Amino acid sequence: MVQGKFEVIHGWAAMKPGLKVEPWSYKPRPIGPHDVEIEIMHSGICGSDLHTIKEEWEGTSYPAIVGHEIVGRVVTKGENVTRFSEGDIVGVGAQVYGCLEDSCSECSRGLDPHCPKSVYTYNEKYADGEQSHGGYASAVRVDANYAFKIPDAIANGYLEYAPPLMCAGVTTFAPMIRKGVKKGDKVGIVGIGGLGHLAIQFAHALGTEVYAFSHSPNKKQQCLDLGASHFINTSDEEDLKSVHRKLDYLFVTSSSESNQYNKYMSWMDFGGTIVLLALPAGKMSFGAKEFTSSEVSITGSLIGGVDVLQKTLDFAAKHNIRPIIERLPMEKVNEALERVDSGKARYRIVLDNPVGAN
Repeated sequence: MVQGKFEVIHGWAAMKPGLKVEPWSYKPRPIGPHDVEIEIMHSGICGSDLHTIKEEWEGTSYPAIVGHEIVGRVVTKGENVTRFSEGDIVGVGAQVYGCLEDSCSECSRGLDPHCPKSVYTYNEKYADGEQSHGGYASAVRVDANYAFKIPDAIANGYLEYAPPLMCAGVTTFAPMIRKGVKKGDKVGIVGIGGLGHLAIQFAHALGTEVYAFSHSPNKKQQCLDLGASHFINTSDEEDLKSVHRKLDYLFVTSSSESNQYNKYMSWMDFGGTIVLLALPAGKMSFGAKEFTSSEVSITGSLIGGVDVLQKTLDFAAKHNIRPIIERLPMEKVNEALERVDSGKARYRIVLDNPVGAN
């Protein structure tokens, strides 16, 4: 059996529901033949982290080390791992295991996030019963299939921008690939925040005509700088009239109220598609006639599997797509969580680990 560098992994764990995390250490699972051990250099903060530690989503097992926007250096690899060498810079997203077998109905269709055997990066159980722990830590061990090479164009000088691409980036880009978004399409982005500012960049790089929707008019210039062709102030009725039956696709990246979706449907061209990337509060209610008269479809997207995560990184490197970030040292993680929770972060926070943190 391969001996790892990190006999004990030190991290910052939530011990009970709330925003606070505190120092906590655990003994990691043994390194399997298909695993890699990664020394964490940077870890992003995602809204899912807050939902988990606050137990807003049921089922948090404490202590819990969250974080699924991980970038670091491979320091140990299992005997069957051929994709990586020690020293390679890699990223890890929201999933750390899927069977990836041809006999699996989900994995064989590129839907490995829905694999019955899937394990997410934190607050899940492996087959041996051990809990998965995430990136607010010195290291992590994962199946090598769920580690992804960071392109040199990002790794050399821009590595701190890579973590948000592992979740926020692929969350926005994956449905654009799957839905066939193409040059010339009219694409709307609702919510110019941690997801939306990346969605604008990906849609622009695909050659689409991008409509950025926000109730904050002070975001107009930034949206245009990121690649939006149009800025729609959702508090301005004249702006909203200008997009009636105009869009081919609408990507909803903010937690809109469920009753807003009727308005969203009016912005769509016949046969258009609305894609949910965030969860609206409450239940959504529609009449059948709204669908038959508009021929608009509403769908959702979870995360990207192995088929699109590397594509996301390579596409971002090629088109110079970078998140807007704030950086804080890992030991200030509680300050960072407060900034995200209060909505003050612009737009993603990346935690930095000192080299040799263990």
